[in-house]
Amino acid sequence: MTEYDDAAVEISPTDWVAKQARIYEESGGTKGTSMNGSPCLLLDYVGRRSDKWHRTVLIYGRDGDDYLVVASYGGADHHPLWYLSLQDNPEVHVRVNTERFAARAETLSVEDKARVWPHLVDVFAPYADYQKKTERDIPVVRLSRI
Repeated sequence: MTEYDDAAVEISPTDWVAKQARIYEESGGTKGTSMNGSPCLLLDYVGRRSDKWHRTVLIYGRDGDDYLVVASYGGADHHPLWYLSLQDNPEVHVRVNTERFAARAETLSVEDKARVWPHLVDVFAPYADYQKKTERDIPVVRLSRI
């Protein structure tokens, strides 16, 4: 895995994600921290094929001290690339508002997902519809500080 260098992180090629990630990072975490009223974080992860650091913006929920992100991909029938990369390289860097920290990503068990899912739907109601759109079980990922 390549050494983490915040300045060398590649931002998502998706226009709206890239714009929000730049605003979030350039403001030091004081702007761009929500999407339609839902809180967002920046997730820096190593690409499973490129071995380079990438950045995306994700809505998050909380479970104690941990952060929870949903690999919904809008209810698509396949996982988002960032989620596939976390399976190979679970060591990540996270920015939540003005704080940046290293974390470990772990997909929740079926039981843990069932426990936190109502909270995540409260944070971002479309998650419920996304799960109905696909036969894929949408993963929930725990980000724990290391």
